[in-house]
Amino acid sequence: MILRTPDERFANLPDWPFEPHYMMLPGTAVQMHYVDEGPRDGTPVLLLHGEPSWAYLYRKIIPLLVAQGHRVLAPDLIGFGRSDKKSLRTDYTFERHLGWLDSWFTGLELSDVTLFCQDWGGLLGLRLVAAHPEKFKAVCAANTGLPTGTGMSEGFKNWLLFSQTVPELPIGALINAGSARTLSDAEIAAYDAPFPDESYKEGARQFPTLVPITPEHASVAENIAAWAVLEKFDKPFVTAFSDGDPVTKGGEAVFQARIPGCAGQPHVILHGGHFLQEDSPNEIAAILHTLASQGA
Repeated sequence: MILRTPDERFANLPDWPFEPHYMMLPGTAVQMHYVDEGPRDGTPVLLLHGEPSWAYLYRKIIPLLVAQGHRVLAPDLIGFGRSDKKSLRTDYTFERHLGWLDSWFTGLELSDVTLFCQDWGGLLGLRLVAAHPEKFKAVCAANTGLPTGTGMSEGFKNWLLFSQTVPELPIGALINAGSARTLSDAEIAAYDAPFPDESYKEGARQFPTLVPITPEHASVAENIAAWAVLEKFDKPFVTAFSDGDPVTKGGEAVFQARIPGCAGQPHVILHGGHFLQEDSPNEIAAILHTLASQGA
């Protein structure tokens, strides 16, 4: 079954004036929502969220980039935000998530894209870069990784256990706990808005189990193949991890060591928790503007 969150749950969200856009993904019955702001001929900047957030995570960053003349796109992954949600957990797999995102991305026929990716936005976004390296101008990776079955951090181990055992998954409270600043009640409610009840959260429940942390996990071979492409990616690649994330702390080192495009780039450690978009939006927007403007 496909669930669609009622539109009224997204009315009057703080700092969220953006017109919704939708694409019915070819060959499927699922509809993907995305933000598409700024001039259509502006240099495109793609913002990918992760677990268990949605494009609302980028509400402070979108207008800053639009003001600089960029076209800013921020999709909701299937199972999140205003996008359709599958009610069956097993309908969500790594490769299916990637297929949905790839279908949306190729359908828009974008080029010279600057990507910002965090959490699952990175697992999927970096696979997207590996599949279409010619379409990307630059990448900024934050609090993310591309695992190949070699283990997990203690922080992720704790999150995996919690996500699979807690009776009700407290989406808004999780975003608040994973941010350095304290979100307002209205902001927490905005993160809860896509999920009227637990039946809408099957994608959020399933995501942690899909991270390929063991050799037996699905998508290990595909991620290894993606790394082979990324190890030849010589366009600008900046890491912008945060100083307060127990899940991905230190993860920037593998990118800097393996991706040629990282050489000589102004890598930074930003202030923030796991959801550093809540804590350092101005700094993120500035990095992306610089990357997207290079060679313009």
